[in-house]
Amino acid sequence: MTTTAGIWPTGVARTEERLADSAGLDEMTSLEVLILLNRQDATVPAAVARQLPTVARLVDAADAALAAGGAIHYFGAGTSGRLAVLDAVELLPTFNLGAGTVIPHIAGGDTALVRAVENSEDSEDEGAAAAAGLGPHDVAIGLTASGRTPYVGAALRAARRAGAVTALITNNPGAALSADVDLAIEVDTGPEALTGSTRLKAGTAQKLVLNGFSTALMVRRGRVWSNLMVSLVATNAKLRDRTVRILAEATGRNLDLSHEALVRADGDLKKALVATLCDVDVDVAHRALTESSGSVREAIRALTP
Repeated sequence: MTTTAGIWPTGVARTEERLADSAGLDEMTSLEVLILLNRQDATVPAAVARQLPTVARLVDAADAALAAGGAIHYFGAGTSGRLAVLDAVELLPTFNLGAGTVIPHIAGGDTALVRAVENSEDSEDEGAAAAAGLGPHDVAIGLTASGRTPYVGAALRAARRAGAVTALITNNPGAALSADVDLAIEVDTGPEALTGSTRLKAGTAQKLVLNGFSTALMVRRGRVWSNLMVSLVATNAKLRDRTVRILAEATGRNLDLSHEALVRADGDLKKALVATLCDVDVDVAHRALTESSGSVREAIRALTP
């Protein structure tokens, strides 16, 4: 029987094959189950590593899109959609990212975050509608373990017609939707220990790819300095304390002096950091940051004789 790349003669995707090592899963002790799952999980980082050159190309494309005033859109259903939402919402407090910069879309809407709306993934109309507002400066990233989810496919096709850069994150090599995108990130995690349960290895791989993509993108956008979260939004006591410690770590000043510098900067860690390292007042630091699009390193370079 003739097969399509990534699809076996039975029509079963790679992520839906049975794993021989877990055939006796229901007869194992709790510890044996956990050891098996852990051994399978250990194979995921290597599978992700093989796709990093393509992920890097996506980071560069997304950086260019944001520089041009565009936005990054994630599209997913089920586990993939929830992982997309998780990654997107955590960028705001970690990197002070404005709303509308990285936007997640999940099949079934907000309801699907807490309750499975499985049939929604089959709606091409919903997927196309979710991508209706995209334009040529945007990036659309579809997430689907099987690589053939109708909601995701329709969204990506609509985005591509609008001129957006399109990418697919899938766990099925040769996935059907790979031919419809500019960049296909195919992380081959193989069959799951629990057949077809892509919340396991496939989900872990997608989270690793998203974490890497968004973190590298924020680094490119000047949202960090060295390896410090200098764009952190201090919305509670724990995070306010963290900003003081980050400033102290970055400048070598003690905690009291760092706290005073933050007070002078109205709690803005970047302004306090540039002002302290360059020995300038907060207004000068603010102007330098504005002219450098918020990059601490570029602001320091501009203020250093």
